[in-house]
Amino acid sequence: MSCVDEDILRKAGCADIVIEHCRAVRDVAEIIAKKLIERGYSVDLDLVLRGAMLHDIGRCRTNGIKHAIAGAQIARALGIDERIIRIIERHIGGGLDREDAKALGLPEGNYMPETIEEKIVCHADNLIATTRRQSVEREIEALRRKNLTKTAERVRALHEELSSMCGMNIDDLIK
Repeated sequence: MSCVDEDILRKAGCADIVIEHCRAVRDVAEIIAKKLIERGYSVDLDLVLRGAMLHDIGRCRTNGIKHAIAGAQIARALGIDERIIRIIERHIGGGLDREDAKALGLPEGNYMPETIEEKIVCHADNLIATTRRQSVEREIEALRRKNLTKTAERVRALHEELSSMCGMNIDDLIK
């Protein structure tokens, strides 16, 4: 599906760097998903891979926070599976609650990752800086420098949740 998804990103008008970023996120998401499957968790690997590849499709319209909304709109227009659309909408930071969404001018809605697949893609995105892997601490530090303390706490909580499920620190898993 990855070639098909890359074609979707290209046809939508995503820059090469966005596609490279999506590939990097997909690779990290795959490692996390496979570890969880190995540990007995029920994870839809195809959904994770497709969601990771398409999570930033909205960047063809905007690079701001609203790229998740734009991406969901594009994906709906293309008839993409609603589960992938939820991954696209809920991948920002460690998720956004209704208060955060309202403060950022997003449409009312749920922007918190809920399913295991949504959490995997969301966190894999946190661990990729453009196209390079980074530690969770580096991401948290960057968020704190931007005064996004609540988001930094969510990223840490998501990291701890998934690390616990993996039976090891995800930073060590994705080296």
